Amino acid sequence: MSLIHPTALIDPAAKIAADVEIGPYSIIGPDVEIGSGCKIGPHVVIKGPSVIGARNRIFQFASVGEDCQDKKYKGEPTRLILGDDNVIREGVTIHRGTVQDQQLTQIGSRNLFMAYSHVAHDCIVGNDCILANQATLAGHVTLGDFVILGGLSAVHQFSRVGSHAMCGGGSIILKDIAAYTMISGHPAESHGINYEGLKRRGFSKEAMQALRSAYKTVFRQGLNLQDAIAELETSNPLPEVQVFIDSIKNSQRGITR
Repeated sequence: MSLIHPTALIDPAAKIAADVEIGPYSIIGPDVEIGSGCKIGPHVVIKGPSVIGARNRIFQFASVGEDCQDKKYKGEPTRLILGDDNVIREGVTIHRGTVQDQQLTQIGSRNLFMAYSHVAHDCIVGNDCILANQATLAGHVTLGDFVILGGLSAVHQFSRVGSHAMCGGGSIILKDIAAYTMISGHPAESHGINYEGLKRRGFSKEAMQALRSAYKTVFRQGLNLQDAIAELETSNPLPEVQVFIDSIKNSQRGITR
């Protein structure tokens, strides 16, 4: 028995692993590769050039690898690369890149994109992230690993969200977010280290205490960022704290404080 429903429209040039399941009325374009173990629901559209890794599950009415909404886009063959074990729920939209950037939208593995969330052109998403319902990434956004975006939150174009950051529902994120921090609000403000999230992921007490201390140095002592970072770097920081420092030093839009 075929794993591809007879009403699905599959371009002959698409490369689809033998065990991929494709539901009714889904459309797979010519420049699409789909890896082993993927399950594509009904009424899904996947366009390319796109490479879909292994064991991804894509639910009904999702649109993956579509042309982007940037008015500068003129039909160039830009790409989407999706890793393994991602879950893409109903109505999610993920667009390919543009030639104005790296011609690439890239998503890692084990991410959860809840219903109606959006990943715009040229975004880079790490591993183990969660975008809750209707969370939106504008173009050129970068997410680290283990980032959580609450429902209805929106990230401004070119912003960076550091690894293990947690953003509350409805947040309007206009600047970069330091790694390990919790933010919320309109516009977003920082509210501390994501202590519970780090605890669940097995961070040591020493690392969490060091991150709390580093957070206070940057966000609570009234220092400018340059002086705060200089103070932290003189203390031989733990690797986790160095990640926190680097997420601030690499900011190009300013840090949410």
